[in-house]
Amino acid sequence: MKSELIIPVALKTLELQAESISNLAAYINADFVKAVETIAYGKGRFVVSGIGKSAIIAQKIVATLNSTGTASLFMHAADAIHGDLGMIQSEDIVMVISKSGESSEIKVLLPLLKSFGNVLIGMAGNSQSFLATHCDLLLNTTVLQEACPNNLAPTTSTTAQMVMGDALAVCLMELKGFNREDFARFHPGGALGKKLYLRVGDLLQQNQQPKVAPGAGIPEVIVEITRNRLGAAAVIGEEDTIEGIITDGDLRRMLEKNDYESSYTAAAIMGKNPKSIEKDALAAEAFSQMRNYHINQLIVTENGKYAGIIHIQDLIREGII
Repeated sequence: MKSELIIPVALKTLELQAESISNLAAYINADFVKAVETIAYGKGRFVVSGIGKSAIIAQKIVATLNSTGTASLFMHAADAIHGDLGMIQSEDIVMVISKSGESSEIKVLLPLLKSFGNVLIGMAGNSQSFLATHCDLLLNTTVLQEACPNNLAPTTSTTAQMVMGDALAVCLMELKGFNREDFARFHPGGALGKKLYLRVGDLLQQNQQPKVAPGAGIPEVIVEITRNRLGAAAVIGEEDTIEGIITDGDLRRMLEKNDYESSYTAAAIMGKNPKSIEKDALAAEAFSQMRNYHINQLIVTENGKYAGIIHIQDLIREGII
């Protein structure tokens, strides 16, 4: 292929893929509704099977469903007829995915599944196929053509399958009331989960509480900021009131202006009304404040009292950013 054809071919591929997704709207019908309700209210698990590229899509759908509150299993169609059918339990719901719906493995598998008495959902790209005519409910993923120039390699067809699976998963989430807290419970080790459950107080445990009195001298302020390595110190008055904050940037600006006298105290150079956040707030909220105010530190409070300082590096270390 000549270089000048690369962009047109890529754009044509995207156009065909977008068209395949758009056309799925016509297939969101009564069978789709019944499939969602059957999976949501079923007492068993949801088993998804396929062959070839459809098997890969089946695995992705299973991964999405498991992470969004619908217990699912993947069963390869070829392995199923060589022993893996043993994983199917009486109340399980089974979905078989195939573009043609005519694969030899599918034709062997379907009668066996029907004999078990399980509800059988088919996801097929041919509404007249063996799969489509032998399933209890059909999710139609017919596409006009593949993006492949020979109209052979699964491209738009697998896109349609994946998007139909995503539509199924999202509907199940809505029906079950699956929320942010549920998502965090299933993703405790990832960055996405941390954004939903990690709180400022969890990060604060590893930090000191740099603070100085309003009357502290500048050398004392410098020592306190340096010792605690958070780039700032809170200025705390009587009865633990938060009077202000001094950052290393405040110190540099003071020196750059040659505006320093030995009599200066913390109160003379502190920033008043510092930005703060409660200890039980989400760490992601802390990042949002830092970004909005273009700052690197936030004073942390607990019931209105000084509890420490959180630095943007704390958030980076935990993958919040």
